[in-house]
Amino acid sequence: MGRRPDVCQRGASYRRVDMPRYMVERTFDDGLQVHSDAAGAEICRGFVRRNADEGVTWLHSYVSDDGRRSYCLCEGPSPESIRKAAAANDLPLDRITEVSVLDPYFRR
Repeated sequence: MGRRPDVCQRGASYRRVDMPRYMVERTFDDGLQVHSDAAGAEICRGFVRRNADEGVTWLHSYVSDDGRRSYCLCEGPSPESIRKAAAANDLPLDRITEVSVLDPYFRR
């Protein structure tokens, strides 16, 4: 079976390589609590599943030291898909900004 030219394999799933990327900013009034145990892993897997329902892939996140702000890099078909995924995950959403990669280590 041949690989489709517009997708790449990531684990057992596929994602489009031309999908727009978004920086998603969130504020957590009481601070975000992320547990590094089996329960925390299951919560994250739930986020991933609900994101996938909207065609959104959570790539990675950064959280402020006090846990009140997070910056998540996601891929998705549109800002609306990001909004729907946030609502499905019961997550706050302050701002969505479409971004592109600026690699400081590029070579000519």
